[in-house]
Amino acid sequence: MIKISAVIITYNEEAHIEKCLNSLLPVVDEIVVLDSFSTDNTLEICKKFNVKLIQHQFLGYVKQKNLALTHTSNDYIVSLDGDEALSKNLQKSILQLKENWTCDAYYCNRYNFFCGQWIKHSDWYPNKKLRVFNKQKVYWAGHKIHEYIKLKEKSSKIGYIKGDILHYTYQSFSQFNQQMERFSTLSAESYFELGKKSSVLKIIWNPFWAFFKAYFLRLGFLDGLNGWVICIQTYHTTFLKYAKLYQIQKRAK
Repeated sequence: MIKISAVIITYNEEAHIEKCLNSLLPVVDEIVVLDSFSTDNTLEICKKFNVKLIQHQFLGYVKQKNLALTHTSNDYIVSLDGDEALSKNLQKSILQLKENWTCDAYYCNRYNFFCGQWIKHSDWYPNKKLRVFNKQKVYWAGHKIHEYIKLKEKSSKIGYIKGDILHYTYQSFSQFNQQMERFSTLSAESYFELGKKSSVLKIIWNPFWAFFKAYFLRLGFLDGLNGWVICIQTYHTTFLKYAKLYQIQKRAK
């Protein structure tokens, strides 16, 4: 039977970190928490558990998650954020992997809890994530935000396991709006650094298409008011992202 390490990066996650740790305990053999000097009760909660707790200044999501992997004792990894937890079905799937691990990495779905409701449609479910993997075969990649697991070899084998990562997102519309304002800025900066371009056409068309796809094609309307809020925010964030990128381009000229 193989041994599995869990990896979590944290900063002020007192609201959810206990759920996260409790969900990992029945499944993994080691838990590594890399904290960016939290100022709330995150550390005190972590110290109640048998975890390897390390503090390091925040280097950005990609560098921070790659650094956390260097502190694990095992090659086989379950990676979560501090506001995530394993569902019962995902726990069972990972326990089965310990007996029969056949791929280099595994996808599972992420199920998002938003303002008191589990969101079942739009772009939010199934929100497929590659979070169970052999660290010798992968690394974290990305740019400022939206980090992702990248396979080292094209021939790597990827599987899929049943169960959900339970993601506890925003507790209020105001919190959601503030975070999307920040994300749109980071996305615009990232796009500019990657050489992507904005235009008046993209500012007009891309938000409309993002909303239409999420609300109608991916059935966001079935999630009621919260589904509407999420899809409208998808429109708004896409608009801000390309409008801000357009401004950055003009300043650069």
